[in-house]
Amino acid sequence: MNERRIALMRILDSRKKYTARELAERFGVSVRTIQRDLDYLQQTGLPLYTETGPHGGYRALPNRLLPPLHLARDEAFGLFLMLQLLETIPDVPFGSVREHLSEQYYAELPQDVRDSIDQLKDHISFRMLPTHADSPYTSLILEAAMNRRRVNMLYRSATGDKWTKVYPVGLYFEHGYWYMPAHSRDRIILYRSDRVITMTILEDTLSSLPTLQEWLASEDCRKGISAKIRFTPFGARLAESDPIFQNVSHHEWQGHIPAEEFTYVSRHLLKYGPEAEVIHPKELRIRVKQLLQDSLNPYLKDDEADDKRKET
Repeated sequence: MNERRIALMRILDSRKKYTARELAERFGVSVRTIQRDLDYLQQTGLPLYTETGPHGGYRALPNRLLPPLHLARDEAFGLFLMLQLLETIPDVPFGSVREHLSEQYYAELPQDVRDSIDQLKDHISFRMLPTHADSPYTSLILEAAMNRRRVNMLYRSATGDKWTKVYPVGLYFEHGYWYMPAHSRDRIILYRSDRVITMTILEDTLSSLPTLQEWLASEDCRKGISAKIRFTPFGARLAESDPIFQNVSHHEWQGHIPAEEFTYVSRHLLKYGPEAEVIHPKELRIRVKQLLQDSLNPYLKDDEADDKRKET
C-alpha cells in the first residue's frame, strides 16, 4: 500500500464525509486515480459508505479496519513477542484473533525480518503456569466492566452453584487464573472467572463503580491484626517472589492481616515448611501448627502400621 492510500485511509477514518473531487484536489491527483484508490481500500477491507447526489460523498463505516502499523525492525520484534506471550495466556479477552493476527502480521513482514523472527523464536520462551480451568466469559466480563453494567451469573462456590447479580470491576490474571473483582451488596468481592458457569449482561448500570486500577490502588479498609513472621535465610529468599511477604527485612515480615484472611494465610505458609515461623498473633500460629499436624498425621499412621507389622 502506497503512502497516498495510507493517508487516504486515515482521512476517511476521521468519520467525515468527502467527495471524490475534494480528495483528488487534496492529493493533487485525478478523480479517476482517487476512485481507483477507494476501490483498492474497499477490497482490502475498509468498509466505505457512499452517498450519491449533490451532497453525497465517501466516509468509513463504524465497523472498519484500523490503519496498518508502520514499525521499525526492533519494534516489529517487540510486537511479535507480545503476540507470542498472549498466546500462552488462556482465555485472553477478545483473544480469538490472537493466532490470526500473529500469522497475518508475520506473513506481511519482509523476508529478512521473518528470518530474524524465526531465529528469535529459538532463543526465547514464555513459561506460564499451566491451568486447565476454562474461562469462556472473560470478554463478556470486560465488556460489562467497561460499560459499568450488571451481570447475572451462575457461579460455582464452595457451598454449591448459585445465581448472583454483580457489577464486574474488571479482570486481572495471576498465578494461571483470571480473577474478577465485582461489586455486590455495597462491597467488592473477588471471584474466579473460571468458576463462572454461565453469564448474561443486564441493563442495570452503576455510575459510581470504580475502575480496576482505582480498586487495585485503594487501601484495604478491613481492620488488620498485627502479625510477625520469622524466616530462615532460605525462606527469606523464597519470600522475595511472594506477593504477600515481599517486604521481609532482617529475615522478618511485619504487617497487618485481616482475621478473615487467617485461613488463607495459614495454608499459604505451609509451602514454607520449616523455613517460616509465625511469632504472633497466637491464633494464626495455632492454625499453622494444626495444619502441619494434619499434614503429618497420615505419615504417623503409616509408621504405626509398619511397627505393628514388625511386631507380628
